[in-house]
Amino acid sequence: MTAKTLSLSLLCGVVLLSLAPAVQAQWKWRDAEGRVQYSDRPPPAHVAEKDILARPSSSAQRRMTQPIPEAASAASAPASANAPAKAASDAAKAAKDRKAAEDKQRAEMNAENCRNAQDQLKLLESGIRVRQTNDAGERVVLDDSARQAQIRQAQTVISVSCK
Repeated sequence: MTAKTLSLSLLCGVVLLSLAPAVQAQWKWRDAEGRVQYSDRPPPAHVAEKDILARPSSSAQRRMTQPIPEAASAASAPASANAPAKAASDAAKAAKDRKAAEDKQRAEMNAENCRNAQDQLKLLESGIRVRQTNDAGERVVLDDSARQAQIRQAQTVISVSCK
């Protein structure tokens, strides 16, 4: 495989993985009856530290255990009529900002995948002899059927990424 073909294949894989839903943080602990419990939320406070069998990654745990500043201050201050509305609007704004950042990152990745696939397609359609390295580490010239397969793959990436 040429370096461009390999990078195109890797980029296709990255795009597919980025479109997959994120895995939720998982907690695993043993309850009072000795049964193993799984949840995306921390175990109850009465569960001993030694009974917690698995925790989510540190960044996911931080997100789950850190209180939201507005919610914490609203809980400690006297309840007012507009505090729940403000907390809800702040949470909605944070979710909107997070979604916008994810959309921007996805758009940048799609743009780069699009450029790489277009470059690969130009190379393959130019008629230049393309060499790849096979499994044995030998260089072999790309034959017509392999070239057509690479062209179809590049066209697929272009149809997905170049919108």
